[in-house]
Amino acid sequence: MWPFSRENRDKTTKIAAETRDSIENQNIPVSTENFLAYFGIQSLNLPAVTIDSALAVPSVWAAVAFLSRTLASLPLNAYRDTKDGPKKLGGKLQAVVHDAPNPEQGSFKFRQWFWQQVFTGGRGLAWIERTSQGVDSLWPMDPTKTTIQRRGGKIFYQFSDATHTIKEYPAGDVIDVPFMLWHDGLRHYGPITMGSKAIQLALAMNDYGSNFFAGGGVPPLALTGPLPAGPDAMKRAQADIKRSVDAAKNANEAVFPIPPGYELKPVGIDPAKGQMIEARRFQVEEIARIYQLPKVFLQDLIGATFSNTEQQNLMLVQHLVGQWAEAFEDELNLKIFGRSSGGGKYIEHNLDGLLRGDFVTRMAGLAQGVQNGLITPNEGRALDNRPAMENGDVLYIQGATVPLGTSAVTTTPPAKTPAKPANDNNATNDGAAAA
Repeated sequence: MWPFSRENRDKTTKIAAETRDSIENQNIPVSTENFLAYFGIQSLNLPAVTIDSALAVPSVWAAVAFLSRTLASLPLNAYRDTKDGPKKLGGKLQAVVHDAPNPEQGSFKFRQWFWQQVFTGGRGLAWIERTSQGVDSLWPMDPTKTTIQRRGGKIFYQFSDATHTIKEYPAGDVIDVPFMLWHDGLRHYGPITMGSKAIQLALAMNDYGSNFFAGGGVPPLALTGPLPAGPDAMKRAQADIKRSVDAAKNANEAVFPIPPGYELKPVGIDPAKGQMIEARRFQVEEIARIYQLPKVFLQDLIGATFSNTEQQNLMLVQHLVGQWAEAFEDELNLKIFGRSSGGGKYIEHNLDGLLRGDFVTRMAGLAQGVQNGLITPNEGRALDNRPAMENGDVLYIQGATVPLGTSAVTTTPPAKTPAKPANDNNATNDGAAAA
């Protein structure tokens, strides 16, 4: 119901259903559940993949949970460029961005839900509610109930559910972050849909492993020998063998009797010979590739060392989290401030908590830049969105740590005045005085 809150402030339009096929007027459901069926592709031999079934795979669950929580936990603030450097904004906009996007959700909850939609169905959507004073709230939009349409070269978002009529929002009022867009700029690719084959294999191995161990580790068996004729006799023989196997399992015995002249042979492939453990581990790597995650973040530490784990942590921020943070910032800045950038206003994440890198290494690098005359202290502070400080706009060079272009002043102590030699009279007088 979120996009329909405060209806008196919402511009709504009822749109009649259209069936034209021109690219200017396509109704594109954002849901990706039936994506393969759209192309006539049917998977009959593997479990069907939906968002819910895919999340039953531990590595998919770990990837979605890790990425959505990580991006939701990044500090997000609104700034203004000033002559003294970036300064945080106050007021309603900062409250919407940093504290609570709407009266029902805090910033973490809102952004976690938003990113979950991106990393499952493939698209995150949110509607911007505006008042005469500016941005009032950000409201989540369920992507499965949203249709995207292009008319007259412009994009519109239509939202509807069972209890509300269709409401339309222009692109300028919708925060839209797709996982990957189609060539038409409307539809999108979702990670679960495009990675469905790998996820299907993981689901199939989960099911096989569950059934194998649920049967006490006994694989399907075939009874060979002089089997009795007739279907009833065959059923009785099968029941006798099953009772023997169950009795051995219940008694925790490794041996169970079968009639003489008969033999039980396993049907199928031994899990060890089928390299089931290796195959399941490979599926973790495949799912990590779908999300471009270093596998250490899916709790796969095979081959991990202290050194390469640290490098994977750096790579996570540089090549994954930083890119998604940039995508979200771009949408917020464009849709909230417009192409004019709002007179120096902008919204930005602070990645220091992750890597901007490793915080100690970053601080050491900034310190070296300042001490070697490469950047001023205020330029270094601006990189972390810290306000400028007085006397922070001069370059320094390591050594005496003085402003570049000046030299230390050496103070020469005054020369000592030689003492005057004492004359005879003084000597006499001194002697008389002494006497």
